[in-house]
Amino acid sequence: MSVLPFSLLPQTASVGEQGQLLVGGCDTLELAREFGTPLFVYDEAHLRARCREAVAAFGPGVNYATKAFLCMAMARLASEEGCNLDVSTGGEYHVARAAGVAPERLVLHGNNKSEPELRRALEEGVGRVVVDSFDEIARIERLVAEGLPPARALLRITPGVEAHTHEFVRTGQDDSKFGFGLKVGDADRAVEAVRASPAFDLVGVHAHIGSQVFEARFFELAVEALAPFVQRHDLPELSLGGGLGVAYVEGEEAPSITEWGAAVRRAVAEAGITATVTAEPGRALVAQAGMTLYRVGTIKDIPGIRTYVSVDGGMSDNPRPVLYGSGYEAFLPRAVQAERPRVVTVVGKHCESGDVLVRDARVPADLVVGDVLATPVTGAYGHSMGSTYNKVPRPAVVFVADGDARLVVRRETADDLLSLDVV
Repeated sequence: MSVLPFSLLPQTASVGEQGQLLVGGCDTLELAREFGTPLFVYDEAHLRARCREAVAAFGPGVNYATKAFLCMAMARLASEEGCNLDVSTGGEYHVARAAGVAPERLVLHGNNKSEPELRRALEEGVGRVVVDSFDEIARIERLVAEGLPPARALLRITPGVEAHTHEFVRTGQDDSKFGFGLKVGDADRAVEAVRASPAFDLVGVHAHIGSQVFEARFFELAVEALAPFVQRHDLPELSLGGGLGVAYVEGEEAPSITEWGAAVRRAVAEAGITATVTAEPGRALVAQAGMTLYRVGTIKDIPGIRTYVSVDGGMSDNPRPVLYGSGYEAFLPRAVQAERPRVVTVVGKHCESGDVLVRDARVPADLVVGDVLATPVTGAYGHSMGSTYNKVPRPAVVFVADGDARLVVRRETADDLLSLDVV
């Protein structure tokens, strides 16, 4: 039998008098009743603590990778806690600016930035542009020739380090759509091109080896690979991106942000790098802070084969299991410390056999239709990668703290699904 590991829950998680889960002092069952399901619930104290930890580990201005989870409330929170924001599209840039984040506190990423995206960022004085290709160098030169200010640039380098993670989220290997290859000489050629151009103020380099990386040694290998390049070109800034993994299921372990920062700084010192070092944590800041509440709609038992438990969400609010085969735990918030002897497959409501949220979920034996079922560690890439597939409206998002719940993203409505149609 298995009890849900409390280590997978948000920082302020506790057990109420009836055995129910409380987060931020709020009863999760009451949250489901008040705001409906599916529902993303974020522990605000957890979010703030992880942002502060990142600032302590890498210094003021460490960049929160907003692709992990972004809404205006999250942008404001990260900014308030001393983080700059890493935005990978014009849309993410727009949300950050709408939230009141100053442009100089934004870092614009992307392997195929459009001219309008670059134009707005340069016009407003974006803090950094992570330059990803020779085509982008030419694009920025054309914009600056029109009278826009030069780009404060970091060159994205692919260091040839292959992290042991899913192939879809590896980014540091030689065969990558991202950046200038170190081994093939593109990185050196990019430095020469940018330094010779009045359209750029070259401030450093950026390297990102992948996502959901559980071993600090891969970041150390990236530092080792980049050190001769950084020293040869005397570059003042080095961003080692993000990608630190988090535990999603029982038995998984990952370094803390503090341990990750210490390992990176140790590797940088040993390599003799004097550049200012920063990073872009995303998942590590928000994943464990969030959880998803669902309502069970049907239970289909196929004797000797499988029991399917269908909930009112699915791949539209968490596509990671479909995309990457990602694992999750499941539990009943009404009995968070209960034994979970029953093995079921938690599925969504979409017209896809692959719409599976948790393939071998352990749940209490008394699970019934109508129960609220939760999956922890969904604070990263659930909301941000969500869709309206099958025209299922996207869930609401609430932040909880000190016994209060505040709605930060309202639930989509059926009429919202028609808002872009032209008749």
